[in-house]
Amino acid sequence: MNRTDYQIEIRRVEREQLTLDDLATHTGAHPILIERFVEYGLIEPSQRAGAQMFFDVDCIVRVRKIQRLRHDLGTNLPSVAVILDLLDRMRSLETEIERLRRFAP
Repeated sequence: MNRTDYQIEIRRVEREQLTLDDLATHTGAHPILIERFVEYGLIEPSQRAGAQMFFDVDCIVRVRKIQRLRHDLGTNLPSVAVILDLLDRMRSLETEIERLRRFAP
């Protein structure tokens, strides 16, 4: 890998990671609220560097889903955690069913 390839790879990885402030900007949520989401296990930082947290881009969708559950349904954070867990399990089961269907005779 030459130096140019290395620089491109670094830039690509940097674009896929969001700081706490970046995630807040993209979702309209306050950074302190996002920190609470992390405390409740609703989202997980992909990386930590000291006190700084970095998030995958998919966290934007997850935070927006959390916001919809809170605002549209009036659910509290523990309830959001249960709902998201159930949705994740359903998605996993649907994926497994599709995989099994592909290999069924």
